[in-house]
Amino acid sequence: MTERLVIDRIGHRGDGIADTPEGPVFVPYALPGETVDVEPVPGHADRRHLLHVENASPERIAPICPHFGICGGCAVQHWTEARYREWKRGLVIEALTQTRIDAPVGELIDAHGEGRRRAVLHARRGTHDILQVGFAALRAHQIIAIDHCPILAPGLKGAIPAAWAVAEVLKDARKPLDIQVTATEAGMDVDVRGSGAVNAKRMTQLAAIAETHRLARLTRHGEIVVQRATPTVKMGRATVTLPPGVFLQATAEGESTLARLVDAGTKGAKTAADLFCGVGPFSLRLAERARVSAADNDAVAMAALTKAAGSASGLKPIEAQTRDLFRRPLTSKELSGFDVVVFDPPRQGALAQARELAGSKVPAVIAVSCNPATFARDARILMDGGYRLMQVTPVDQFRYSAHVELVGRFEK
Repeated sequence: MTERLVIDRIGHRGDGIADTPEGPVFVPYALPGETVDVEPVPGHADRRHLLHVENASPERIAPICPHFGICGGCAVQHWTEARYREWKRGLVIEALTQTRIDAPVGELIDAHGEGRRRAVLHARRGTHDILQVGFAALRAHQIIAIDHCPILAPGLKGAIPAAWAVAEVLKDARKPLDIQVTATEAGMDVDVRGSGAVNAKRMTQLAAIAETHRLARLTRHGEIVVQRATPTVKMGRATVTLPPGVFLQATAEGESTLARLVDAGTKGAKTAADLFCGVGPFSLRLAERARVSAADNDAVAMAALTKAAGSASGLKPIEAQTRDLFRRPLTSKELSGFDVVVFDPPRQGALAQARELAGSKVPAVIAVSCNPATFARDARILMDGGYRLMQVTPVDQFRYSAHVELVGRFEK
């Protein structure tokens, strides 16, 4: 059944929202002020598929990708830049407001740079058992086969053909594959997950693909199939050898922007703690002028950080420890003596660590987050413990998506 709706606003996931007497109705790819024809989404009473835009918004623009609206990777390529930026900054303001936080929010910083330096491509057998390699459709398990993605960095040129080649070799296993590709200084680093057991013949074929596509390294579930070169990235003065499939900020510009904001908030600090530190994008830069205590639950990442710190010149000591900060946060007593604490948790935030920080006497705290909602929750805890939120800066390294990074500076 087709119906006609008028879109009132854009939601936090980038969907157009029509406020109806029955409640909000979500229409992906529709814009405020538009009149649209839609059809129901089976099993979702409050969602609709966009069929046709009857009256288009003057803010609607042509998307940069022919797959937009089919591939689920991007939500808002069709909106003017000014309105897009306003909406994305508004996501941060809304999250703070819902948690009763009144703090200055800076302008959105564009940190897309050259584009995404890491991507996860999926390989699945689709209709009529045909292999498809690409990105997932919007909120669906269907894979949209692609041959080009305009938001990828130049270092990922060739990532899609390489992923197709890997999937062709492993297709007889009939298992869904996730193929993570990361751009490094030595070339593309590829980690394949989901293939199951692979015999010697397939391993030889995979090694040949690495040679043909000039991959720096090809791994399966973190185990090396072949390594032609050492996959490294620069972080400040240090060079980090990346463990297979390790977390890395999505864009090089995003990492450097976040690091600049962290650096600006830690001026004058002689001792710093970097919590949820990963491979050390902040630790390795902070150590250029401060002693650093770094902690994360990923032992492999911590080993990479320690190795990078040991081989870099001109850095002050970095004490790295593997620790589950969700179950064993640094206590307020352990935090004493630090001039500043930086924490950059996953999307679920750092509830336990925030509670310990709130009870500490650390003069300054810098919070980095990829989730405004959990940032606001943790910020409320810090503020209830006596901290003041001095500034929040939104950072956009996931252009065209509903994701936004941010950096908040607290003082006590």
